[in-house]
This record gives sequence, structure tokens and C-alpha cells, in this order.
Amino acid sequence: MKRFVASALAALMLLTVFASAAMADGNNTTSANNTLEIRGPVYNGSSLTDILANNAYGNGTAITMDASKFAAFFYDIDNNVTTESLSIKNTSDTKDRVIGKDALVYKTTIGQTDYKYGDWGNYSVLGFFADKYIPLKSNDASKLAKLVLDSDDKYTLKTGEKLDLGDGYSLEAKQVDVDGKKVWLELDKDGQYVDDQIVSTDSGDSTWTCKVDGVQGEDNVPVLKVHVNQVFQGAVDSIAQVDGLWLIDYANAIKINSDDEYGKLNNVAINGPTITISNDDTMTLTKDSDQEIGQGLYFKVADSDDLRFYAYKQITEPGTYQVRGQVASGAAKWDASNFAGFFYDLKKNVQTESLNVTKVDGNVIPKNDLVYKTTVGNVDYQSGDFNGSYPVLGFFADEYVPLKASDASKLAKLVVDSDDKYTLKTGEKLDLGQGYTLEAKQVDVDGKKVWLEFDKDGQYVDDQIVSTDSGDHVWTCEVDGVQGEDNVPVLKVHVNQVFQGAVDSIAQVDGLWLIDYANAIKINTDDSYGKLNNVGISGSTITISNDDSLTLSRDSDVEIGQGISFKVADTQADQLRYYPFVEKTVGNETTSDNNTATGPSISGGNVSTSENANVTSEENANVTSEENANVTPEENANVTPEENSTSTQAPTQENNTTQDGKKSPGFGVLSGIVGLAGVVYLVRRNN
Repeated sequence: MKRFVASALAALMLLTVFASAAMADGNNTTSANNTLEIRGPVYNGSSLTDILANNAYGNGTAITMDASKFAAFFYDIDNNVTTESLSIKNTSDTKDRVIGKDALVYKTTIGQTDYKYGDWGNYSVLGFFADKYIPLKSNDASKLAKLVLDSDDKYTLKTGEKLDLGDGYSLEAKQVDVDGKKVWLELDKDGQYVDDQIVSTDSGDSTWTCKVDGVQGEDNVPVLKVHVNQVFQGAVDSIAQVDGLWLIDYANAIKINSDDEYGKLNNVAINGPTITISNDDTMTLTKDSDQEIGQGLYFKVADSDDLRFYAYKQITEPGTYQVRGQVASGAAKWDASNFAGFFYDLKKNVQTESLNVTKVDGNVIPKNDLVYKTTVGNVDYQSGDFNGSYPVLGFFADEYVPLKASDASKLAKLVVDSDDKYTLKTGEKLDLGQGYTLEAKQVDVDGKKVWLEFDKDGQYVDDQIVSTDSGDHVWTCEVDGVQGEDNVPVLKVHVNQVFQGAVDSIAQVDGLWLIDYANAIKINTDDSYGKLNNVGISGSTITISNDDSLTLSRDSDVEIGQGISFKVADTQADQLRYYPFVEKTVGNETTSDNNTATGPSISGGNVSTSENANVTSEENANVTSEENANVTPEENANVTPEENSTSTQAPTQENNTTQDGKKSPGFGVLSGIVGLAGVVYLVRRNN
């Protein structure tokens, strides 16, 4: 009997080992680039009084940011519509770093913008804290619903199929009557029936406008518009084609009240189509801080004796976002102060990039009149333990590190620059991003040392024993043969301490810096970057211009080069309006040409729930991304989200990973092993 019990215990302990290993495996994930800051113009002076008096920033009485300057605010380039502004006024108690009472003013007024489907005309819109809302009544800004979708893409629906519109809304083709040229459509919210309509493609305008009652006390509110282009018989199924969609999130409509508060902005006034909100208390722009304005808007203030700051919108919703520069109508120049896509270091006021359109003839930029220029600068390490600064170069809106400070031609992308803290047990690996890892091979608590190994794609690069009892506790890993350069610093690690945990010896890292040396690039004079193909390199400066004329065609995205494009309004050449932009991805969304996710997706008969439904488009619309869509828009077929974001990311701790990428036992596995040893002992004693 004892032998049976012991055997059963042994089996149980084995199960514990494998279960623990499985649990450790499930918890080992790498985070993506989960936040994005879209910033406004940079303000720099000795004090607020100095900044307000500077004609470059304002008119002496106030500095004001609207959508032409602040890329986060809603903007319709075709109609030149901007509804939002944020101002700092020159009041009696606005001085030094203090914004006086009622001197910080956010204002937004209802405007008109065109539907993407052109035959529908226009609709009322209101930017509200950098999100796009639709007023329930065109002359009343107090009742709002977020825009979910505004699209003229084409989608095909078979009988019984549902189109996932985002935010829990879906559109189903209940039946398709090919002979009668009709389709029976149904709108659902979270799987529940809302309304239905039979739409004919043989008469009328083939549009269904769905209206709902009781939305924040309002009746007959248009919440959905659908245009059916045609119905036809496929090889097997009857099919309806939709080519116009517009939807608001009426189920989550909001009402703005005069006693509402939005962070520091809490003095709310509503006057018909206009909302004005100010601060009813002073606000101090404290050195080296992020000051919340309200509803996701912040001021970032430099760690500097001078007052230097900018407003920004923090984006956390997964998706691909368009980060734009200031709107222009002719010749123009952009740098980091008016193009949020360019690299900028607020602390040291370092910017390296500029884009200059020196001449425009109608809508044509002549040869050599589009000039991109970037010059090596220096910024401080995030970790003060590294003592000093390193060279940096913004290159087409990405942050690079020159292999030599005086030579801009050899560059490696910055992967990590962090002063966050990470703990590593013996044998654990820290995922640094881009295939680089840092492993604590052994931790010597008594000797106050840790043996670290640096790997790339699971292959050994270098190792070092770092002491926390002497020296600066820093390992600077240097590599040879990087684009022909030797002794290139590629990794810096600061070890804060080693200590004994309950079970394991542990090392704490609180400083990391890493460049992607394995993919370093060399800039050559015969290189070409889209329309920019006349390359000049002079020491620490790269200058690239266009060796052919460039036409800014109306209603288009014109690629300049290397991810930077011009967005051109749908206007005549003599009314030219355009801005530069780049796209940045939050999370693991797929980048698309129109700055949205893949759009509505079709599921066979059941509502397809998207985890990342709210993705800001070029005009801040919320469009659904479906990770496992069976049918995608015809214009974006076979597009699936990236499984792993390639954007620069902060390191995350990878628990219990061996050098070959397999999981090693953690605390749970160790407990199982100890238990097994005990069972073996009992069995042997009973024998």
C-alpha cells in the first residue's frame, strides 16, 4: 500500500512539473510599442511671459494651437475644416511657469465635412479632445456620439453573412433577391437586433439611412448609412455589394454638462455649436514633468532651467496612426518643432531633421526644390549611470545612432534607451527587442557579481562579469566589423544590485542602451529614397533633394521617400493645400495605405468580434480591425495584422528562457523537482 501511495505521489509530482512548465511558457510574452505621443508645436523661452511675447509663437495676448499646428486635433484637409483649439492666454496671473486661472482654454465648434461616399453630401462633425464625434443635432455641441466608420470601400456580402462594422455593430445580408435587384439588410449591436431594411438597387438612391429613437433623449437620429451598389449572382451564392458606409456609436453617446470636469479643464460653457472649457485654478508647468490637461491631452515640460514644453495626445488604442506636420499652401519648411513625425529631444532641445519646399509652381515642386536635411546631434542617455551623451540622427523620422559621431553615413537604429528596472534570476533572459537578449548566466550574491551574456537571435555575441561592489557597475559591449568599423559600442548595461530572493539569486538591471548593429546601414551618394534621390554627405550632415520635378496631384498621398509622404487636398492647383506625414503603429495593427486597419470584416453568419476595433484613421475615425477576417475589402484583400510589431520597443522580461529559446523551469518547476526528490526518498526508505 505504501509503495502504491508513493508511486501515485510520484506521478502527481511529475504532473506538477509539466503543468508548472506549461504555466511558465504561457506567461512569457513580449510587449509591443503600446503608446504613441502625437505632439504639438514646441514652445521655448525663459518664462511664459517671454513665450507669450514672442511673435513667432503668438500675438502677445495668447498662443494658440489648432489642427493646422497640432497633429492630434481633427482636421479635414479637403475642406480645410478644423474645430478644435487650445490656447494659453496672457492674463495677470500667467507668469514664470504658472498658467493663470481661466488662461488655459480649450474650444471646439461644430464644422461640416464630406462623407467619404460622395453622393451623400456632408455631415456635422466635432473634434472633442482629439477624437472625432458627431453631434446628434447640427447646432448643439452638448450631445455627441463617436464616429465609428466613414468609408467608400467596397464589400461583398453573401446571404447570411455579417459585416463587422466595429464597436459591436454588424450589418447582415438576410436575403439577396437578384431577380428583384434587392437586398434585405439588418443592423445589430452586440448581436441584438436594431433595425432592418430592404434596399433596392433598381430605384431610388439605393441608400438605407437607419434612424434610432431615444439617443440621449433625441429621436430620429441618423446612426447608419449604407449604399448598396449592386446585387448579383455568384458561382454559388447571391451577393450584394456595398460601397458606402457611415456609422456612429449611438449606444455610447455622451452628454456634455456645464458641471463636467476634464482634468485641469473644469470650467465648462456650452453655447449652441461651441464648447469652451477653461481651468478654474492655476496650473504650474513643473520642470521635467507631464502635466495632464484633460481627456488624454498633456503638456510635456523639459528638464531645463528654460521653460520648454509642448502639448501632446497620448494614444494607447492599437492601430496605425497618421502623424502629420503643419499644413502648407505653397513653399514651406518643416522641422521637429512643426512636424511631430521628426525626431526631437525635449530635454536638450535637439532636433536633427528638416524638410524644405523652396518653390512651388502651381502644384509642381521643381527639380532640387524639395530638400531633406539631417545633421548629427547629441542627447543624454536615459540612465544617468552611463554618464554623458551619445550621438543621434533622425533619419526619415526614425531615430538612428551614427557609428562615428562625425560621420552620418553609417547608422544603426536605436532599439532601447531606458532607465527602467528589470530583475533577472540565474538563467533568465531579458528580451531587448529586434532579436537581442541579455541573460544572467550566473549570479554571485556573496561576491556581488553577475555574469551576463548578450545574444542576437539566440546566438552568442559577448559576455561579461559585472561587479556591483566596485567600479561603475556598467558593461559596455563593443563589436567589430559593423559596416567596416571596429570597437563600436552596441550595448550598455548598468547593474544596480545583486541579492538573494526566496529561492533564486537575482540581479537587478536599471540602465539599458542598445543599437541594432546587426542591421546597420551605410548611406551612399548613389542611393535613392523615393522622390529624394540626389544624395550629398558632408561629415555629420546628409542632404537629399529631388533630381526631377514632383507633382502634388489633388486628392492623393505622394510618397517623398522612406515612409514620409505628402497628403494633398482635393482642390484645384491654385488652391493647393498639403502636409507631410508618417505612419506610426501602436500594438500589432497592420499598417495600411489609408491609415486605418483593414476595415470592416465579414464573418459567416456570426458576429465577428474584433479586439482592436477603435483605430484612428486620417480624420480620426474609428475603424474595426479583424484579426481573423475571412473576407476583406476588395481594395485591401488578404491583409492580416502583423504578428510581431517591428517598431522600437522597451525591453520586457522574458521569464525562464534558455539560450536555445526553450523555456526552463521556474519557481513552480523547482517546487515539483523538490517534491519528486522527497517521493524518491520515501520510496527508498519504505523498501
